[in-house]
Amino acid sequence: MKAKSHTGHPFAAAAHWNLEQSYENQPRNGNKKRRAREQPERTRLPIKTATGIVQVPNLPSATTLDEDTESVSDDQEDGYEKDGIDPSQAPLPPATAPVAAEKPVPLRKRIIIAKEELANIATLISEDPEESVGLLKRLKEISDDAAVQVRMLAIGTMLAVYKGLIPGYRIRALSEEEMKAKVTKEVRKVRGFEQALVSGYSGFVKLLGGLARAGRGGSDKDTIALANFAVNCACGLLAAVPHFNFRTELLKIVVERVSVRKVDETFVKCRTTLDELFRTDEDGGPSCEAVQLLSKMMKAKHYLVDESVLNTFLSLRLLSELDVKGSDSAVDNPRKRKKKDREFRTKKARKLGKEQKAAEKEMLEADAIVSHEEREKKQSETLKLVFATYFRVLKEKPPGLMGATLEGLAKYAHLINLDFFGDLLVALRELVSDAKEEAREEGGVKGEKDEAANRNAVREALLCIITAFALLSGQGKGITIDLTFFTTHLYATLLPLSLSPDLELTTKSLRLPDPHSPLPTPLPTSSRINLSTEIELLLRALSSIFFSTAHQNSATPMRLAAFMKRLLTASLQMPEKSTLAMLGLLNKLAIKHGRKLSALFSTEEVVGDGVWDGFVDEPEMSNPFAATGWEAVLLRRHYSPSVAEAAAALPGLFAGKGREG
Repeated sequence: MKAKSHTGHPFAAAAHWNLEQSYENQPRNGNKKRRAREQPERTRLPIKTATGIVQVPNLPSATTLDEDTESVSDDQEDGYEKDGIDPSQAPLPPATAPVAAEKPVPLRKRIIIAKEELANIATLISEDPEESVGLLKRLKEISDDAAVQVRMLAIGTMLAVYKGLIPGYRIRALSEEEMKAKVTKEVRKVRGFEQALVSGYSGFVKLLGGLARAGRGGSDKDTIALANFAVNCACGLLAAVPHFNFRTELLKIVVERVSVRKVDETFVKCRTTLDELFRTDEDGGPSCEAVQLLSKMMKAKHYLVDESVLNTFLSLRLLSELDVKGSDSAVDNPRKRKKKDREFRTKKARKLGKEQKAAEKEMLEADAIVSHEEREKKQSETLKLVFATYFRVLKEKPPGLMGATLEGLAKYAHLINLDFFGDLLVALRELVSDAKEEAREEGGVKGEKDEAANRNAVREALLCIITAFALLSGQGKGITIDLTFFTTHLYATLLPLSLSPDLELTTKSLRLPDPHSPLPTPLPTSSRINLSTEIELLLRALSSIFFSTAHQNSATPMRLAAFMKRLLTASLQMPEKSTLAMLGLLNKLAIKHGRKLSALFSTEEVVGDGVWDGFVDEPEMSNPFAATGWEAVLLRRHYSPSVAEAAAALPGLFAGKGREG
């Protein structure tokens, strides 16, 4: 029998339904509040953060939060009603919920985050400086971080950024009239950029100054490291942009660092920066400011500073670039181009070009006159400060600075005013007298330890002699001044100097220190004084006496013969190179004064009477013409072939071949 159909009733097949599965497959139709809470908000615009990163906010709105709170409260009330509790008497939530303490970020991760942010900021500023100049404030904020490594990274980034942003001109403050005047949008934009740049750069320079001052006399390693880093940054700015604003503040940082007598890497960096500034300064303004600060600092320190600080004056371009000479091998005027190589221009264009060239030429000439006068004025002021410092050093005689002072006076002798010649020569004579007294003491109490610690009396005496003769060779050609005192002292110094073991050595020479020397072992420095050996200074002094046109009258035959005889005697004791240099000097002396000195190499006739005294310290009292130059015969047997050859040719040069009779 066929089964009866149940299709007519709506619930006829209910037994065959899978209710759970059908309910599971149905779409979730939650309430509108839940759907609104789950869907992200799309009504906000993207924003650009301070670091330049574009972000799309995806935070719930205030209304959503309120609805969430209401739904939660409704659910709680429903729960209370189910439990039979009056919602008005329900327990209140705690006023302050406990918040879990945030874990501190490790230093390594902070450094990585700082590097990424600093790199992004530097990139944005370099791509569009005028639009991103506001990010300089963010760099300043990062530089105030508690971690020293992060601060160094921020300061280094600021240094690189400012080097790239600073223009090639000095930015001045705008006046009230300029601020009120109507300008174009481009001009307003440039002015805003310049003012923001100056403001940020001012804060950066103040930051460097504060860090540098905080490290003086401190014992904390981090503070000292930050101070040294700040000083190095100041040196970098001073070398890269000396024309820009706040140059005086940077110079103060550098000068304060070289005022200490402790020589370290930072000290050498500051000194090298000053040397480079003096050498490359074409305007004269930065050099003048630096010399003012240095002279003021040394005076306040009573000139108890390192010798290399005073040696920086030797790098000054005092009036040297103003004496421009034409080239002997090249033509200054440009060559005219051939007619076929000329660019075709209309008559109107040629006329306009000529007028433009004439206007540019007039402007260049006007600028050249102004710059020439300003430069000369600044360099004259610089020269006064330098000589004032040198004269004070000669007066106070601080230890370790006499050599640098005398070298500077010898270099700038042609610029010294004639009114100072008398006082300067008196000061030089006193120095030579002090050196002579110190040499006579020999093994006694070798000076007060503080004063004689860094002195070399022989060097100072030679530099005094060179300076005295350089003064008269420069501006004193028309002045008659007797320099017999300096000549006599040089004659007396020849024999002791020939026995000096340091005759060919400097402080840069590699050698073991003398354990019996009262002088401390000098540190290797770039001193310009110590680059000249004692034999070089001696040759310079002898050349000033014998071959200078300003002192031809002082070279009498008696004095020439006495020096000739003593130089031959000293050559027997000198090292090979010094002996060869001395024979070269005698060679030049024979060419110029051969006939006056030919009697020294003749055994047939004797010009003078009596006996030659080789130990007297006055050349006129030694009776040199009663002797012969027998030392040349011994030098022929010298172990060096060069010395032997030069000594063999010496007598023939004096056989009546001199230019003067």
